[in-house]
Amino acid sequence: MGGMTLAYLVQHGEKEPLPGDPGLTETGQQQAARTGRWLRGVELRGLWTSPMRRTRETAERIAAVTGLAVQPDAKLRERMNWDGSLPFETFLAAWARTMQDRDWVPANGESSRQAGTRLQEFLVGLRAAPGPVAVVTHGGITVDLLRNLVGDDAVPPHVLATGIPPCAVTAVEDLNVIMIASVSHLS
Repeated sequence: MGGMTLAYLVQHGEKEPLPGDPGLTETGQQQAARTGRWLRGVELRGLWTSPMRRTRETAERIAAVTGLAVQPDAKLRERMNWDGSLPFETFLAAWARTMQDRDWVPANGESSRQAGTRLQEFLVGLRAAPGPVAVVTHGGITVDLLRNLVGDDAVPPHVLATGIPPCAVTAVEDLNVIMIASVSHLS
C-alpha cells in the first residue's frame, strides 16, 4: 500500500463581491484557466471541488484544459460563508474570532480546528487515487488545514493575515505540506 496522494489544493479564482454564492469575475476565470494549463503539466489524475459556485466555476475551467471530470464534495466547502443576513462587518468580526480562538464555534458554523480536520480527513480519504489530484477549495479551510498540520509559526505571516490569494496552489503529500499558496503559475 503506497502513501497518500499528492494533492494540489487550488484556491478558487477571484469572485464577485456579493453575498451568498457568487461566481467568478472575468479575472477569476482567466486565473482558473491559467491554473488549469499549469496543472495539465503535472499529469493530474483527479479533480475535486467544493460545491460552491466560485469553486465549481474554477474547477470547470481546469476541467476544460485537463479533460478531467469535476467531482463535487461537500467536505470541501468553506466553514463560514457570508449570506447577506448579517452585516458584512459582523461576519468579518466572527471570522476574526475564529482565527484567534481556533476552538470557538460560530452560529451555523464550525471552528477553525474542526474545519481543518474535515479537509484533512478528505485528503486521507484520497489515499487510493492513482497519481496527483487537484482539489478546488476555499481559503479559510485551507489555512485551517495548514495551521493543523504545520502550526502557526510555519504558515507565512501574510497568509495568516490576509488569506490565500486567488488561484494560489498549496501542495500536500502524505499530510506533509510541500508548497504554500504559490502564485508563480499565474505570472
